[in-house]
Amino acid sequence: MTNRLANETSPYLLQHAHNPVDWYPWGNEAFAKARKENKPIFLSIGYSTCHWCHVMERESFENDDVAGVMNKYFVSIKVDREERPDLDKIYMTATQAATGSGGWPMSVWLTPDLKPFYCGTYFPAANFVTLLTRIHEVWEANHAGILNQANRLTDTLKQYTTIAGEPGKLDDTPMRFCLEQLAASYDAEHGGFGGAPKFPRPVALNFLFRAGGNDMALHTLRKTGEGGLFDQLGGGFHRYSVDERWLVSHFEKMLYDQAQLVSSYIDAYQITRDPFFADIARRTCDYVLRDMTSPDGGFYSAEDADSEGVEGKFYVWTRAEVEQIAGEDFCRAYDVTAAGNWEHGLNVLHGTGFPDERAKLFAAREKRFRPHRDEKIITAWNGLMISALARAAQALEEPRYLAAVQKAARRYGKITRSGNVPAMLDDYAFLANGLVDLYETDFDPAWLNKTIELTDEMLGKFYDAKDGGFFMTGGDDPSVIIRAKEEYDGAEPSGNSIATLLLLRLAQFTDRQDYRQAAEKTLSLFGSRMRSAPHIMPQMLCALDFYLAQPKQIIIAGKPADVMLRAVREKFLPNKIVALVDDRLVKLMPYTKEMKSLDGKATAYICVNYACRLPTTDVAQLRKLLE
Repeated sequence: MTNRLANETSPYLLQHAHNPVDWYPWGNEAFAKARKENKPIFLSIGYSTCHWCHVMERESFENDDVAGVMNKYFVSIKVDREERPDLDKIYMTATQAATGSGGWPMSVWLTPDLKPFYCGTYFPAANFVTLLTRIHEVWEANHAGILNQANRLTDTLKQYTTIAGEPGKLDDTPMRFCLEQLAASYDAEHGGFGGAPKFPRPVALNFLFRAGGNDMALHTLRKTGEGGLFDQLGGGFHRYSVDERWLVSHFEKMLYDQAQLVSSYIDAYQITRDPFFADIARRTCDYVLRDMTSPDGGFYSAEDADSEGVEGKFYVWTRAEVEQIAGEDFCRAYDVTAAGNWEHGLNVLHGTGFPDERAKLFAAREKRFRPHRDEKIITAWNGLMISALARAAQALEEPRYLAAVQKAARRYGKITRSGNVPAMLDDYAFLANGLVDLYETDFDPAWLNKTIELTDEMLGKFYDAKDGGFFMTGGDDPSVIIRAKEEYDGAEPSGNSIATLLLLRLAQFTDRQDYRQAAEKTLSLFGSRMRSAPHIMPQMLCALDFYLAQPKQIIIAGKPADVMLRAVREKFLPNKIVALVDDRLVKLMPYTKEMKSLDGKATAYICVNYACRLPTTDVAQLRKLLE
């Protein structure tokens, strides 16, 4: 039994290709059928490593009786939210507006013109059949009422996704307010913010390190690194903790979490020089290079929580297993007991130390049946990982990471989101920002040229020249019923936040006023939102901080530059750019032409707004200038 999803490339869609449900991918064939037969569309949005998506598939979509009802009364469409965040944004906003909450799998019923009229998430099989039948009956009996409801919900959607700007003075008031908001929800015992379930949310940590919230950020990173959220054997982070103390995770692993948390741990290491933070960053990078990297250098999207149909089975242990391989001392250090710290007498490992014993347990675990890996290569998430590995290569002085980043970056000519899906704002912004970090690692001006090319395309496709800000999509797909601007910095930063920071960074390199003006107009557009609810956009506040600061232009002439670079890279300096004088760079940064090495030594120039302090060849003097 095969349906139309068999021709797709998304692992999530392919998982459903042999369901008895007559699934369609998002596209004109499905829309035309719904219009012709005057049937509502059942839209199911999820992703391949989603535990409850698997549950709903087993209970409902693999059930012939349920599929029979779906096929009789509806046109059913499957969407991979990771491929189509634009559709996910629209229909998740509708679901949250209609029900007060959201999640995946998302289940939304649409009119044939793609307007939502009934929304939900996971439905157990027994309730689902009843619901399907009832929706069909109402569709037949009160068709006009449903169309009115769809129009009202779509109008509400437009209000939710329209950003109204109140341009005003850009100052640090939102940063002070955000620090207060985060402090109010901070868990001083366990780290993190709020109660269970707990997400690591690196965007908040990025903000805290810039705004004087170091203690909160460092404590959070220590607790997450010691806890079960971190895979103590294989490295890398799970998506979230189901409890408040980071012990029991929802075991899937997402590329975007690895990338952002590597950067957070690098920040923590630069601030403290504590090797614990460097170790967690290194083990996460090593996990990505070992288990999440394709032969051509791209980075895969995710690993599942489930293996052999059981959530967490790959990751948990009995006391007897651990004691036999790693001994009693390890069991005590990692809270491994006969009763178990999870369910069914099983243990989630959490603790520190014992690297040799960890290695033995890891080798034993490698013989287990592995979770499914989603091998989609998403440009936006690859951009985040390029940025993280480049920063890790700098701070940890690890050439393997630089080689991996260069290989990943060379994959990109003309970009798409994934496969044949057109690239969106996030793909351009995250990749271009990652290439700036790569330039600041190997100083090949080709990366800056590529960044400028991507940034100019991004401005042409997504920038709203009238009001400021960036749309998620290019506006040439009529099936996207609302062209939204994303503002929320959640599990991933918003495209607007990273695009703004990118423009400000590039303006420091190129002195292009159009970059600076687009960034300023975007900050102004979101200004009122930053003032009223800054905690929802902490990454945009990082861009605001860069804008308000006087970023340092650190330019080094002459070789070898290693000692000078080490002095720069050992410090946490978020508001800066770093360049190495090069004949090719002069075309982008003409003022560097006059910067020469003194006495045949590497020479550092520290500039602000293109006004430079006296150059120095002395590393101790450079460190003083960087303070």
